Amino acid sequence: MLHIYNTLTQKKEVFKPIQAGKVGIYLCGMTVYDHMHIGHARCSIIFDVVVRFLRMQSYDVNYVRNITDVDDKIIKRAQENNETITALTERVIAAMNQDMTALNILPPSIEPRATQHIDPIVAMIKTLLEKKYAYIANNGDVYYAVNQFKSYGQLAHQELEQLRAGARVAVNDNKHELLDFVLWKLAKPGEPSWESPWGAGRPGWHIECSAMSLDCLGSHFDIHGGGHDLIFPHHQNEIAQSEATTGEKFVNTWMHIGFVQVDKEKMSKSLGNFSTVKDILAEYPPEIVRYFLIASHYRSPVNYSKENLLSAHHALTRFYTALRDLPVVAEFVENNYQTRFIEAMNDDFNTPEALAVLFDLAREINRVRSEDTDLAGQLGAQLRYLGNILGLLQQNPAEFLQAATEEVDTAAIENLIQARNEARQAKNWKGADLIRDQLLEMGIILEDGAAGTTWRKNSC
Repeated sequence: MLHIYNTLTQKKEVFKPIQAGKVGIYLCGMTVYDHMHIGHARCSIIFDVVVRFLRMQSYDVNYVRNITDVDDKIIKRAQENNETITALTERVIAAMNQDMTALNILPPSIEPRATQHIDPIVAMIKTLLEKKYAYIANNGDVYYAVNQFKSYGQLAHQELEQLRAGARVAVNDNKHELLDFVLWKLAKPGEPSWESPWGAGRPGWHIECSAMSLDCLGSHFDIHGGGHDLIFPHHQNEIAQSEATTGEKFVNTWMHIGFVQVDKEKMSKSLGNFSTVKDILAEYPPEIVRYFLIASHYRSPVNYSKENLLSAHHALTRFYTALRDLPVVAEFVENNYQTRFIEAMNDDFNTPEALAVLFDLAREINRVRSEDTDLAGQLGAQLRYLGNILGLLQQNPAEFLQAATEEVDTAAIENLIQARNEARQAKNWKGADLIRDQLLEMGIILEDGAAGTTWRKNSC
């Protein structure tokens, strides 16, 4: 049985879909004012794996990943670029789709845009005003009154006073309460706007997702996800808006993805350690990036580094080496490897453990390939099948391995050599040998001499 960690209850729970055999999922997608970054990629890849696994288990999955195409950041960037908002958002969406395709991320079932849901947004705000969950401020904007929603803070597991104390919200004399948030903003001259009962304006960010999920999945659905930074205020505000509007429970299971870090700090533009997928893919093949992002459990932070990407390259090299020169087999017999893989994924989508099963399967292929070619071929087909659930191992092995020998990350190799030297100094001979073997599988030969350790590419 599938168990998923629910942020709302802070425990793993048996997954029980609202409708047998069907699953509704909503993932908060990009605000399209700039290129996709590695954090976006991690969320999209993780939910791509979730959807692939659920479909493997014969669920009919309705997967919704939205696009925010009107927002303060979008307006500001378009003004800076001296271009229209439409020109900016269409260009960024095209680049996003290119990155998604490169990373082998399947398209969602539905990809709604905020600007296409203005009428449902206005209708939801009308209902919130009628139910006294919202008010019109002195400046004409419409705000949500958090004090009216008695369980506000439940997703963040904090009381209102704690949230107020930690809030990073600008002081606004138009609001009744510090944590109140805007539902509808009156437009300033030159800004995009739509008509509403409160004047020409545009929706706030939080109401967009509530309206899009309600329109695409209904008032109550199975799984809602996003980055860990969206727990508060975005997802908490979605709960408040949606449940106040419908009177029903909004979402059963909340899944949140850990941060991507650089040197154990959260990746962010303000720290200058920000990397776009476009820049990363100019240096590393997409499958290596994808492997790196699923090699850690989705709830854990992942540290972006050349060493970790090199480790991902090494791991994929081991898999493709096992698959090289195997006969093409259309079918295979389900066995303990598949059972263990499913058990790992049923444990809160434990991709590190699922990958460990694939390594065992690769070792078995290497063990039997000289004795039983047919069995090796069947195991290879199974490795590809299970790898595909993770979005991996669909390339031609010879082509991958050829590319692997052509692309050498000098700095990362030097770091591994330094780690080996340190292991030798500590008389950790086993650790030193493992590093040498790792480099050898990458096509790197070490030569120890009086002047130190040097390396060269294997010409064989």
